[in-house]
Amino acid sequence: MKTGSFDRKAQIVFEATRLFGQDGYEKVTIKQLADACGVTEPAIYRHFESKEAIYEAVLQSLRTRMDPSELFGELEKNEDIEPILRGLARHIIEYFIANQDIHRLLLYSTLRDQVRGRQVFDVIRGTYVRFLMNQLDRLYERKVIIRKNNEITARCFVGMVFDCALNVTLWKGMLGKNYLPADVIENNVPIYAKGLKP
Repeated sequence: MKTGSFDRKAQIVFEATRLFGQDGYEKVTIKQLADACGVTEPAIYRHFESKEAIYEAVLQSLRTRMDPSELFGELEKNEDIEPILRGLARHIIEYFIANQDIHRLLLYSTLRDQVRGRQVFDVIRGTYVRFLMNQLDRLYERKVIIRKNNEITARCFVGMVFDCALNVTLWKGMLGKNYLPADVIENNVPIYAKGLKP
């Protein structure tokens, strides 16, 4: 992230996201981060008091980068579960194809540190799970879908879609044929939606 006029704090957060996703929070040092930013360690500390503060800024940055509020506003107008699932799946897959650093951060955080893993999980996947749970509750109250455990349903759907996003980004070809995101969505969303309809 190099430019003539830029926000040093934003650069630090950008490089920290990349490094934490590449090496894990515990392994990344302030010196590594300073080197990646092309500055000294004291320059990092002028913006952040600690590595933990940098991590918190990374989480806040993820919330801002991922802000799906516009998508959620459109999807919650639907009275049918299938367009909601389709829109959510398309957004997740497209977003994480374009932002693989976030996927790496989620995976590394989960493997290395349960507390940080939960924080990243909540910011990344929890946002989608909570939204889908609310939509399932809403559609159940309107008798559009049948009664299920909406938390389990939302977690499983979002988990399935995230796994599909991993398969088309980080794990290409590991189990054979590569499928396009549209193929995954068209195959799986109707199956899921049919299981929810009366």
